[in-house]
Amino acid sequence: MSAIVEHINPDDMHKNRAFTQVIAVSGPVKTIYVGGQDAVDAAGNVVGKGDVQQQAVQALENVQKALAAAGAGLEHVVRWNVYLVQGQPLAPGFAAFQRVWGQRPNPPTITMMYVAGLAHPDFLVEIDAIAVLPIAG
Repeated sequence: MSAIVEHINPDDMHKNRAFTQVIAVSGPVKTIYVGGQDAVDAAGNVVGKGDVQQQAVQALENVQKALAAAGAGLEHVVRWNVYLVQGQPLAPGFAAFQRVWGQRPNPPTITMMYVAGLAHPDFLVEIDAIAVLPIAG
């Protein structure tokens, strides 16, 4: 049996090209949980202080590096959580996300939350992800 990832948008629910309402996974898979990624480089320096778009780009690059370390890519992501510091505009971060995601079909589920703050006062956005990688069998 091979892995099956179903992207479900029920007919009686809103449809949006940016996200899928439900994703069901069955079969032999490796599930990858990427912890919250912030705008830091490999040396631990904050990237894009005061710039939510630049921070979103760096956080997404970090997610991609984490996925690659586990043998996965963006196409395997089934769930995004995006945490944005209250008062920051959503549009620039979402634009960065759309550029990274591109025109891939079957977008993941997504939740965006405004939060009072993150682990470092210079962080404006944090992104975590869940990916499902089929296991060759």
